[in-house]
Amino acid sequence: MKFIHIADVHWGMSPDSDKPWSKERCQDIKDTFAKAVNQAKVLEADCLFISGDLFHRQPLAKDLKEVNYLFSTIPSVHVVIIAGNHDRIRKNSALLSFTWAPNVTYLMGEELESVYFKEINTEVYGFSYYSAEIPENRLDHLKVPNNGRIHVLLGHGGDANHIPFDKGAMANLDFSYIAMGHIHRPEILLENRMAFAGSLEPLDKTESGHHGMMVGEINEVTRMVTSLKFIPLAKLQYISLAVNVTPATTNTELAMKITQEIQNRGTENIFRFRIRGMRDPDISFDLDMLSTRFKIMEIVDESEPQYDFSALFAEHSSDMIGFFIQALQKPEMSQVEKKALYYGINALLRTTDERS
Repeated sequence: MKFIHIADVHWGMSPDSDKPWSKERCQDIKDTFAKAVNQAKVLEADCLFISGDLFHRQPLAKDLKEVNYLFSTIPSVHVVIIAGNHDRIRKNSALLSFTWAPNVTYLMGEELESVYFKEINTEVYGFSYYSAEIPENRLDHLKVPNNGRIHVLLGHGGDANHIPFDKGAMANLDFSYIAMGHIHRPEILLENRMAFAGSLEPLDKTESGHHGMMVGEINEVTRMVTSLKFIPLAKLQYISLAVNVTPATTNTELAMKITQEIQNRGTENIFRFRIRGMRDPDISFDLDMLSTRFKIMEIVDESEPQYDFSALFAEHSSDMIGFFIQALQKPEMSQVEKKALYYGINALLRTTDERS
């Protein structure tokens, strides 16, 4: 039995809502989901498992129709879905009255339920969220009958407020495969018997690295996973980089260095830069123009002006600058204390220059 396992699609979300590329990211989510559905056809998968948060919020009828159309294009693939904490079942949910394509099973029960596919001898279990949080451990004590079937569990959780579980106990469950959602970083656990698919597309700057889907196969005789691998599918990555500067680095040089880093890694990606090192005290880095050319989430300037405090103190021992250095400078300083010293000296020197 061959399967594709995805989770945390968040259809309808617009990541980076304050950025100009936010609408583009919303479409990326839909495009990559369509690509994952098509991969079920290309790879001739028997099942497509979606372990919660297919939708970012309560889906409207139009969202259900769009997604259902995609499922209808893979009629030979069994699609099994559970609701996560974001798209949890509510009393007025459009999910409750929606008619899915014949190949789709939505396990909407609040308690564990299952669907059996006789032609592939596979029974798929799961339950859906009806509240924003489920702080109880509801997975690692589950029992399934020893009836010769392939047993697959869909779950959504893994932190203190969303179905916490014990990995050791999960290893003792009689499931051939446990398809998890909620944790957005892909991870394979328990010697290929369990995995978090991760979010299909990265959804914010903390979700660095590759994102995509799990593809696996279960032997029909042994009912064991014979192969499981992560396949990147997302359109882009969030990439964090540190750029080092020296007192000789100019604003133009730094802009060129950052531009080169972006071009080397792909202009489709979204970047976050940290500027580190010592800079010329007379230099103030202004990189706003780069944000109009590339997808830059933020540029954090952690560089420090290279002041010669001994020379400054000798020159200003009897005025405010000298008093300020004497009051704040000490052998071991935190980053906050350093910034206070640097910003204060910079302001005092500028004031002195203006008066002269």
